[in-house]
Amino acid sequence: MGYRTLLRDHRSVLSIAFLAMFSSSLGQSYFIGLFQAPLSDHLGLSVGQFGTAYAVVTLIAGFCMLRFGPSVDWINPRRFAAIILLLLLTGVMLLTLSPWWWLGIVGLGIVRLCGQGMLTHLGNTLAAREFSTMRGRAIGLANLGIPLGEALLPPLVAAALIWSSWQTFWWLMCGTIALPWLWLLMKAPWPSAPGVKPTKQTPHGPRPFRDKRFWLLLPLLMSLPITMTGLFIYQAQLTEALDSSLAVYALALTGMGFAKLPGALLGGRWIDKLGPVKLARLYLLPYAIAMVMALTIGGNISIWALMVGGGLAMGAQELIASGLLIKLWGAEHLGKVRSALSASMVFSTGIAPAVLGLALGVGAPFYSLLLGMLVFIVAGWLLAQRVLREAANCTAEQ
Repeated sequence: MGYRTLLRDHRSVLSIAFLAMFSSSLGQSYFIGLFQAPLSDHLGLSVGQFGTAYAVVTLIAGFCMLRFGPSVDWINPRRFAAIILLLLLTGVMLLTLSPWWWLGIVGLGIVRLCGQGMLTHLGNTLAAREFSTMRGRAIGLANLGIPLGEALLPPLVAAALIWSSWQTFWWLMCGTIALPWLWLLMKAPWPSAPGVKPTKQTPHGPRPFRDKRFWLLLPLLMSLPITMTGLFIYQAQLTEALDSSLAVYALALTGMGFAKLPGALLGGRWIDKLGPVKLARLYLLPYAIAMVMALTIGGNISIWALMVGGGLAMGAQELIASGLLIKLWGAEHLGKVRSALSASMVFSTGIAPAVLGLALGVGAPFYSLLLGMLVFIVAGWLLAQRVLREAANCTAEQ
């Protein structure tokens, strides 16, 4: 069965998952970053104060993911989506209309939680849970919603801000995504929840943070988002260290967006054929090679290699992560385990820029940071091997 057949036979679930991923753009860092200056002015905050507030609400969103993310395992997905969308709309209202800075920051936190957090969680969980033999392709198709947003929204924002306010664009975005969501909520068939809410009398399922396998797997899955966050935040220092320019970096970012597409589509096909374990051992290789190029060659080609290699790996990351979690803990508990992984990602990517900033502040050369990133990738790969061997031996259908 190919992608065309998959789209024909499972259009409803894939549409829901894809739209959830695209709608998450409202809470993604790149989208909010496009409005950093007007948001800071609106809230009356300096650049530093806005950055601090952003980090704080992101960390709080991570804790909320731990608390509410598992509920996708027992709440009807239609109801779950409706609740998240209403909360997202509330967050946008507070962020764009509130006259008080603190209430605007609350709105920013809700947008981060419901956008990047819960909608991404919903899309990935549905695509992974509702398919078995075609799981990789399904997750790959759903995840195309994120690079589509990354490709379309920045130029749209740049054009729209010429003739309208930033608040107007936010509400136009809400109206645009509301139309397909209303149709899906009212007309489309939705899958049912796979389980019931745990009680004192029923099992609570896996507890990832008490499972050694989760901690051994975590560095492998976190190494890419943590290091890429560092390259995004400290792009000026990166280009200076590699003797490149921000113009080249901006073009390479476009290359990264396009590289995510084959990463997702080919990665989905390969996962269905080879399984997530084999790909988990290989998917970071292009990015690791790019790190070696940056450390040994430098120049514009290294910037392109880092962005394209990172894009290929990022396109496949969610497919591999979901496949591994299902193999180890089962599809019926995917929401709970994914929420633990998502929260860990949020915490680490929120703390990583501060750690790298401290290192740069005490005079560490950026080459040392790149070397540390490469060591982190290799160490994460080595730590995960035991768990990957166990996942490869799992024969039961998850």
